[in-house]
Amino acid sequence: MKLGRAFYTRADVVALARRLLGTRLVARTRGGRRVSGIIVETEAYRGPEDRASHAYGGRRTRRTETMYARGGTAYVYFVYGMYHQFNVVTNVADVPHAVLVRALEPVEGVDLMRRRRGGATPDELTSGPGKLCIALGIDRHLDGADLLGDRVWLEPGRRVSPAAIAAGPRVGIDYAEDWVARPWRFWLRDNPFVSRARSPLVRPAGAARSGRAPT
Repeated sequence: MKLGRAFYTRADVVALARRLLGTRLVARTRGGRRVSGIIVETEAYRGPEDRASHAYGGRRTRRTETMYARGGTAYVYFVYGMYHQFNVVTNVADVPHAVLVRALEPVEGVDLMRRRRGGATPDELTSGPGKLCIALGIDRHLDGADLLGDRVWLEPGRRVSPAAIAAGPRVGIDYAEDWVARPWRFWLRDNPFVSRARSPLVRPAGAARSGRAPT
């Protein structure tokens, strides 16, 4: 049931960020249990030209090297000295494209998620990139993991119609100059598990279909 390599190696990271909506992200605990959720919010990052990408300008550091792996690799990094962020590397090797998973709708292991998140309410368990990593037990040990492996992976989940998808600018990238306004964040309309980072600029998801959205 895992998504195959060909799903991840598509050339258009913006289109793939939309296609990830409705798929199921699964992680295994040390005891072998499954914890999972339906992806309801994503952001596309198209390095090396994308000023918002960690790989802008072809930057290759110890942290960003994972972005240059082949599609279907997990890119996990630590931010603000507090939170991990889970990304799906896309395209072929040496093309640093990635999709940040921003929010999930919990499916399996909800009791374990609550314990990990200190008793958060159901709609707050995974409604943000840092929250979902805590809930699913995702940390830097999964950086570079093969998404066709047995530690963390994606499965087909729920069919999503184009009309159910909203698009807007990515979050927290004020430094990205003319890339700030590109509507490369996607989420499921009216889904209660989407993060609180709503955008004042909302476009039909098809507006970003070519990956050449206006700035």
